[in-house]
Amino acid sequence: MLVKQIGVIIRNRRKELNITQPHLAELANVSTNTIYKLERGQGNPSLEVLEKIAEVLGMEITLEVKKKP
Repeated sequence: MLVKQIGVIIRNRRKELNITQPHLAELANVSTNTIYKLERGQGNPSLEVLEKIAEVLGMEITLEVKKKP
């Protein structure tokens, strides 16, 4: 579920910026297939890949770890 949510966020931001999937892949130095899969909620992208994509899109990745109540 998390990868699917991340994919939707990335796709929406990419479209806001009028960037194609191949161009985003080039700018982030990842494969076009990685972008395709991520936006469809498939695969298991590394944090490094997500950070590269987020940087190109002017976004930031944060991780919150909470103790269960």
